[in-house]
Amino acid sequence: MAKAPESSNPLIFDRCLLRVRRRRAAVMEPATFLVDRAAVEIGERLATVLRRFELALVLGPSGEGLRAVLDGLGSVGGVVAADSIITDGAISPFVAADEEALPFRDAAFDLVVSALTLQLVNDLPGTLVQIRRALKPDGLFIAALMGGETLIELRRAFAAAESDVEGGASPRVAPFADLRDLGSLLQRAGFALPVTDADRVTVRYDSVFALMHDLRRMGWTNVMLDRRRTPLKRATLMRMAEIYARRFSDDDGRVRATFETVWLSGWAPHPSQQQPLKPGSAKARLAAALGAREISTGVKAGR
Repeated sequence: MAKAPESSNPLIFDRCLLRVRRRRAAVMEPATFLVDRAAVEIGERLATVLRRFELALVLGPSGEGLRAVLDGLGSVGGVVAADSIITDGAISPFVAADEEALPFRDAAFDLVVSALTLQLVNDLPGTLVQIRRALKPDGLFIAALMGGETLIELRRAFAAAESDVEGGASPRVAPFADLRDLGSLLQRAGFALPVTDADRVTVRYDSVFALMHDLRRMGWTNVMLDRRRTPLKRATLMRMAEIYARRFSDDDGRVRATFETVWLSGWAPHPSQQQPLKPGSAKARLAAALGAREISTGVKAGR
């Protein structure tokens, strides 16, 4: 069994509470439209990779939607699912595992994919290291995470309402990772050829209460460790709804909610992969390519 790396990262999320909230969502009518959208995008990205993956790991929420996407590609052989809770429709074979302590040997998989789960781990750098170790050389990792602009309207409306009613704000919406930071995390974890990009979708609701109901059905309500433990005051909730409707509604009265998806991909290193050129190995000078005159600074590059 692979050993999880030790980490000094601060604890942000209550992972036990997250599992409780996800189990509660599973017995409701789950809202899976974001995960389903990510699954389709994963399939489209994999379709551009001209190679076969004999064994794939689906990390986090899976279900039949993602299994159907992978089966439809024809380039993925066996599929194993790993998640911290078991839900109806999960991919089989299934391994009960926390994303922060993966129980797989090194070089076990040709492909690892994850749809909207890694944004709620406390030790994302350590998790990425474990994923890279679980990949065979030249194995591929693709993941979708919720990005920093997700639910920005709800975050702002709650902050303003609490300031008005209670004289100060408390954490209500998770601090999702920023795109600019994730590329460096991939490199630190040892991935080759790392790529990050992002897209946004705006979902419209009849009211902010319909949005909050969807968040419960996703299992994404507040699980931060430093959340306020006292019940939300009705006056604060109603003030938040008023602010949200005033600032973030369209002409027809419906309100907007932003969901940003950040995409990560990287390869486990292999000698056959494209390598960056060594400093000083260029065959042509940049000044010549630009049609400019080169001016020496009199300083030589260090070796």
